[in-house]
Amino acid sequence: MEKSRGRRVVVSALQFACTDDVSTNVATAERLVRAAHSKGANIILIQELFEGYYFCQAQREDFFQRAKPYKNHPTIMRMQKLAKELGVVIPVSFFEEANNAHYNSVAMIDANGTDLGLYRKSHIPDGPGYQEKFYFNPGDTGFKVFETKFAKIGVAICWDQWFPEAARAMVLQGAEILLYPTAIGSEPQDEGLDSRDHWKRVMQGHAGANLVPLVASNRIGKEIIQTERGNSEITFYGNSFIAGPTGEIVATADDRNQAVLVAEFDLDKIKAKRHGWGVFRDRRPDLYKALLTLDGSKP
Repeated sequence: MEKSRGRRVVVSALQFACTDDVSTNVATAERLVRAAHSKGANIILIQELFEGYYFCQAQREDFFQRAKPYKNHPTIMRMQKLAKELGVVIPVSFFEEANNAHYNSVAMIDANGTDLGLYRKSHIPDGPGYQEKFYFNPGDTGFKVFETKFAKIGVAICWDQWFPEAARAMVLQGAEILLYPTAIGSEPQDEGLDSRDHWKRVMQGHAGANLVPLVASNRIGKEIIQTERGNSEITFYGNSFIAGPTGEIVATADDRNQAVLVAEFDLDKIKAKRHGWGVFRDRRPDLYKALLTLDGSKP
């Protein structure tokens, strides 16, 4: 009997430097999506908030003008047309306005151009250079899994990637691949702090602990934002990567160059390994109640 080829999928991570012009950045994203498609990619991840500079370096009221409602969002609609034309899945990161609330969100576009729904970033950071709490409400969607043409996908956003609970929640709901659009780089308060290796290892752990492939897309380039105390500067370190189901890195970019990474996975083979490894069989949810608390005390 001929051996089954398995359910194979090709994932891609894009990496580029943003300008502060929406049309230029969206055109760059489209060009790189087309390049990934030419390499056989089925699921293509663009970096976080790719329409412009990472504006969260400053607390400025005028930057709320960058937000747009989810419905009829021009970049989402353009990516819907592109996804349908190419037959690929494209998660689209954007700054969402919802009446008087604002979210750091991703719309999941399926390979036929259908918008499958929205995820809103759950964990909102607040520190020098990354002052997201000024702009974003905590997400209210919960962790979601989207059933696309090629795979069940879990997507979370940047700071979410530091929380193993988020990755586990998505895989428990059936996610076969984890995606993390990102904007991370230097720390304005500490020039000696370089988090890139730590950043990668944490997500490699998510892939290995859950036995699923993982895709992380980050921007590159130096961005200078005027703040109330002068200019703030971040150099984004790229290092976008694709990890396999044991946490191994199978494709990676550097910290300076535009990149289109691709990797192929057999989801049926990975599923068999995940089931056989026993980490989901042997879970003890009855013992994890401390995870429902902030201080580890009994809920």
